[in-house]
Amino acid sequence: MRRSVFTRLLVVVVLIAVCSIAATAWLATQLTKASIAREQGRELASDNKIYATLLSYSTGHRDWSEVDGWLESLVTEHPHRRIALVTKDGRTIADRGGDGGQLPATAAAVVDPLAVDPVLVPDAPADRIDERVLGPFRTPIDFRDREDRTGSLICLRLLKRKEVNMDCRDSELPFDTAADFYALLDLEDLVNACLARKSLPPVELDPDHTPARKQTTGLTVPDEPAVAACVAAGRKEQLTPYVAPPVLLYLTNPSGPPTAAISLSGNGWQVVGAAAAVLLAAVGVAALAGARITLPLRALTAAAQHMSGGSDIPPVPVRGQDEIAGLTKAFNTMAANRAQLEQARKAMVSDVAHELRTPLSNIRGWLEAAEDGVSDLDPALVTLLLKEALVLQHVVDDLQDLAVAEAGSLRLTVEPVPVLAAFEQVRAAHEARAAQAGVTLSVSADPSLVVRADALRLRQILDNLVANALRYVPSGGSVKVGAVEQDGVVISVEDTGAGIAEADLPHVFDRFWRADKSRARSTGGSGLGLAIVRKLVEAHGGTVGVISTTGRGTTFTLRLPELT
Repeated sequence: MRRSVFTRLLVVVVLIAVCSIAATAWLATQLTKASIAREQGRELASDNKIYATLLSYSTGHRDWSEVDGWLESLVTEHPHRRIALVTKDGRTIADRGGDGGQLPATAAAVVDPLAVDPVLVPDAPADRIDERVLGPFRTPIDFRDREDRTGSLICLRLLKRKEVNMDCRDSELPFDTAADFYALLDLEDLVNACLARKSLPPVELDPDHTPARKQTTGLTVPDEPAVAACVAAGRKEQLTPYVAPPVLLYLTNPSGPPTAAISLSGNGWQVVGAAAAVLLAAVGVAALAGARITLPLRALTAAAQHMSGGSDIPPVPVRGQDEIAGLTKAFNTMAANRAQLEQARKAMVSDVAHELRTPLSNIRGWLEAAEDGVSDLDPALVTLLLKEALVLQHVVDDLQDLAVAEAGSLRLTVEPVPVLAAFEQVRAAHEARAAQAGVTLSVSADPSLVVRADALRLRQILDNLVANALRYVPSGGSVKVGAVEQDGVVISVEDTGAGIAEADLPHVFDRFWRADKSRARSTGGSGLGLAIVRKLVEAHGGTVGVISTTGRGTTFTLRLPELT
């Protein structure tokens, strides 16, 4: 990611999209869950009320013959609900609020006061028998005494077993209490019959339907779970004739709005808040990414503006390794090259002025002397002025050749050139000067060696190198020009002059460079010869190099393509 602005932008966009989708999905999920919960709550509250109403009816009626009025009231209160009561053998007792279509495969609940649904009635008793069902009892169980304090229950129990023949004075008991005692004794019979089927001993019950804590008959109390199960079974058997039989309750929504139609109204502030949070996050991430991208671009813009005004600028700091960092590096390189070119331009102007000033000054001085009558315009003066003009012409010609070569407009007539023949021409041209300076000039090459080059430009290259060597070789020295075949044609010009300092070697091919720092013209030359040599060699597709040892001499090496 650090190497690509595109990748970072793509990641930022994807991150924003993912966060937006995730936030939207989360918000939709939460709102849907809340809406479903509300709808389910309404449905459950409606179902609970219908179930509770029908359960209340079943506790006070022994059949369902009078339930129609109750159902009409429920349908009026819940207009979008269809209520159907079906017996366990499939007979429809009542069906209200619908068009009589097919009922669901599963009933919503079973209306049975002796088996209350604990889901719809969370506070149902442990034995699931509705507390409103009294049957033969007269007093609700919560209002009965925990134990019989009158002793009448014990007397009635012994009398019933015919263990005594006495007056239990039940007529002196309150009517409800006496009825409760006789109903309790009947329940004991049902419970003990259940225990007998399980091969368990009988029990005696207190008025709250729990085994008596004190047994006057010496009987042992069976396991409490077994007794509790038999008490529940006995109670259901005893109360069954007093309640309506169990029926299946079917509840549907035939004409109301479908449950899936979730209403999200009322959640507007949540939607707005979530959307604002996502928007702020997206803006923050985009602003951060944009700032990190535009900051180096602004630095580049400011640097470019300073550069356009001609000012020198320090390098722009490079941050990271992405495309903008690459652009910054390229800009810094361009700025450095521009500074170097500007410096070279100034140096070249100074060098050209220096090269032209001396001959022009000489010409002007002699002409002013002749004009003032100080000197006669004789043939010697004309020869001197001609010599200075030729120097000027030489500098201008070298500048023109160098400009054409650097512009890439140099036209070459490339043809096979015998190397030894070119060397002989160079020796013939410089032999007199070499002899005058006391320098030995020699050439050597295989007569069959041929190079692809422009014959005139090759002669110019060799002339510049040989002339430069003769200029710096003292009397008694030598200049050798040779060529060998080695991945092309390698031409060398070796002299035994004073050599070039190691620090000066990188500059020998620069324009107007001379080994003598004073730039005196006593040694001749315009300082452009080696620069022209390099450009001409490069125009031929070759290379030029130099090696030198101070006090031992210098060797220039040219590598040109061989004739193929």
